[in-house]
Amino acid sequence: MAKQTRGERNIRWIEDYCRIPEGRDVGKPVKLRDWQRREICRIYDNPHGTRRAILSFGRKNGKTGMAAFITLLHLCGPEARANSQLFSAAQSRDQAAILFSLAAKIVRMSPDLTSVVTIRDTAKQLACQELGTLYRALSADASTAYGLSPVLIIHDELGQVKGPRSELYEALETATGAQENPLSIVISTQAPTDADLLSVLIEDGLSGKDPRVIVSLYSAPMDADPFSEEAIRAANPAFGDFQNATETLAMAEDARRMPSREAEFRNLILNQRVDMNAPFVSRNVWQACAAPVVESFKGLPVFGGLDLSEVSDLTAFVPVAPVDTVWNVKPVFWLPGEGLTEKARSDRVPYDVWAREGWLHTTAGSTVDYEFVAAYLYDFCEGHDVRKIAFDRWNWRHLKPWLAKIGFSESQIDDGDAAIFEPMGQGFQSMSPALRDLESALLNGRIAHGGHPVLTMCANNATVQADPAGNRKLSKIKSHGRIDGMVALAMAMSVAGTWENVPMEQSYMSRRPMVVL
Repeated sequence: MAKQTRGERNIRWIEDYCRIPEGRDVGKPVKLRDWQRREICRIYDNPHGTRRAILSFGRKNGKTGMAAFITLLHLCGPEARANSQLFSAAQSRDQAAILFSLAAKIVRMSPDLTSVVTIRDTAKQLACQELGTLYRALSADASTAYGLSPVLIIHDELGQVKGPRSELYEALETATGAQENPLSIVISTQAPTDADLLSVLIEDGLSGKDPRVIVSLYSAPMDADPFSEEAIRAANPAFGDFQNATETLAMAEDARRMPSREAEFRNLILNQRVDMNAPFVSRNVWQACAAPVVESFKGLPVFGGLDLSEVSDLTAFVPVAPVDTVWNVKPVFWLPGEGLTEKARSDRVPYDVWAREGWLHTTAGSTVDYEFVAAYLYDFCEGHDVRKIAFDRWNWRHLKPWLAKIGFSESQIDDGDAAIFEPMGQGFQSMSPALRDLESALLNGRIAHGGHPVLTMCANNATVQADPAGNRKLSKIKSHGRIDGMVALAMAMSVAGTWENVPMEQSYMSRRPMVVL
């Protein structure tokens, strides 16, 4: 008989001594599925030794059960080391209690484990006094993680960490220095954005730079039909087994009928990197509007939105023009050329690649000077029938002098209805109707953006904030990443509404192009 591998030995121990803690088969001996066996063997039979293992799949696939089995392996099973400390870490006390509770149930249902493991419910601890091993569940009170020396760490639902850092994660990971061959296991659905800690760890693991890091990522492809059984199966290895297929398919139908549920469904069930925080537009709707844009706006009425950022940040000018019944979008973005690579690295966005490919314009030096923006707008207005350009009042006082200096007349800058430039507030009162118009155009396929990558990034990041009356605005504070292009597009569509009420023929015949002479 062939000698058992370490992983096979651990599988056998789990099936011999552990019981199913809850559900329809509660109390029965554990029978690991093939995919669970593969994951355990990947962790323990890695020829390089495993320092970190990341297992990521959709909800209700037995993540916490797997974590509990692995915890007991190291507490009183063949992976146990005398006098060692084991910890699970979660972002909330309730989440921390779930893994402890499940492990405690497994112990209580197994006469063999009950005889060697002491359960301390109040402290959320399991102890094997014979071996001197101790397991403890921790929540995101980082002060409790200092002074510890773990040999095993289970990071439960690390995808809930917002941003690239977690004090609890760092405190535990840096506490393993005194241990030989410590093991960290992350079991979680994906984080919402590329900038979150779990996403950073997954991308690092998938790069293959450290063979001691393994990643098992079960996720539906972003271009798949999100409501199909095929997409669900890709992210849910337990689908149709101990994950209720009927209930999961019903969730898909709910998300199909109610777009507000789609982001949640994609993140939690399809295990996709999608923000659940009130997204303005779903990826499906945005991708459906990626039709090609006309080569030139010359001869068409043009409306624009201008989002003036700080001079060292992303600035967006988004003009739109009607072609038949579809608003074509040709955005322009600027970033300072100096430090572009560093900004791409810090934002985890390929600004440098986009600049090389022509999607993003760079300016000399470390700022986007308002003089430069004013000169671009002057040239653009000379060559196009520009009716209105909406702008955020915030930085207007810096841009206005340059517009006059570059050649715009006073009437074009600041003459009420006759002016090209129109101030637009960014609060609920102004932005809510603008978002309603933009949303309607997107849902009805009356936008064509050509898949512009910088604008698409802004669309993916765009998050709405609502007031008690239900009015909405795009929130840069709540959004993950840059949204300047979507702010400018919303402003452009707002002023474009002044044209939509006029027949196209009348609009062309009755208005002179607003160009600088």
